[in-house]
Amino acid sequence: MVKMTHSSTTFSTKIILLLILLVFFTPSPVADARPATFLQDFRITWSDSHIKQLDGGKAIQLVLDQNSGCGFASKSQYLFGRVSMKIKLIPGDSAGTVTAFYMNSDTDQVRDELDFEFLGNRTGQPYSVQTNVYAHGKGDREQRVNLWFDPAADYHTYSILWNHHHVVFSVDEVPIRVFKNNEARGLPFPKFQPMGVYSTLWEADDWATRGGLEKIDWSKAPFYAYYKDFDIEGCPVPGPHTCASNPSNWWEGQSYQQLDPIAARRYRWVRLNHMVYDYCTDKQRYPVTPPECLAGI
Repeated sequence: MVKMTHSSTTFSTKIILLLILLVFFTPSPVADARPATFLQDFRITWSDSHIKQLDGGKAIQLVLDQNSGCGFASKSQYLFGRVSMKIKLIPGDSAGTVTAFYMNSDTDQVRDELDFEFLGNRTGQPYSVQTNVYAHGKGDREQRVNLWFDPAADYHTYSILWNHHHVVFSVDEVPIRVFKNNEARGLPFPKFQPMGVYSTLWEADDWATRGGLEKIDWSKAPFYAYYKDFDIEGCPVPGPHTCASNPSNWWEGQSYQQLDPIAARRYRWVRLNHMVYDYCTDKQRYPVTPPECLAGI
């Protein structure tokens, strides 16, 4: 029989304690880390000569000139989650240009889509962001907000949160639009089709600035927009079929099912002070108020 000495017992105890510390305090792998480079999660879909990678691919520059605009898309589609990007928009006279960041089901007939569209301006005028929601092929739900800062002076974070309860469009964590799930009232909500993440920079001077009154000034071209910190957290499709219905996904948590009091106060502030167009109040287009616009819905 081997007798344990005091020193060997102490050594064994230290080893056990060390193992316990390693189990409890070793950092867990980050499941939702941002891609190291743009091309890890995205691919160029339109005019690769007009998209330039910066900082080793951690940021990109989009170019619009008289020859072409450009665009990119995620390599995967997602069903619920959150997507965000930091974008620095075109400075100066950007009238007639549109920088778009959106999710799309890429289906022809019954399309689901969640849109951010940044509408260029004449120098000194506010930048407007237009949001739109397509659910089961039904769209035409435009709202426009004048941004309360210069979005061309620095990067700002634009995000879309999409869960079973609502879709929330946010700018620097300030909600500017909420589209609620009102399926119980017979209204469509995007929840069956996965969507890819897209972005484009293009010329749309027939409608983008003051309804098309302000045309693009090509003498100011080329026009540049910049992107970085691409962050997609969601259920990839194809992927585990139970992911999208898993209530333990963080974006389905209780605190994400409705706006908290601070977010709700910021949301009211945006709508009272910065909203410049709302399809809900456009009686020329909608003599009968769309049902999702009614109070309390």
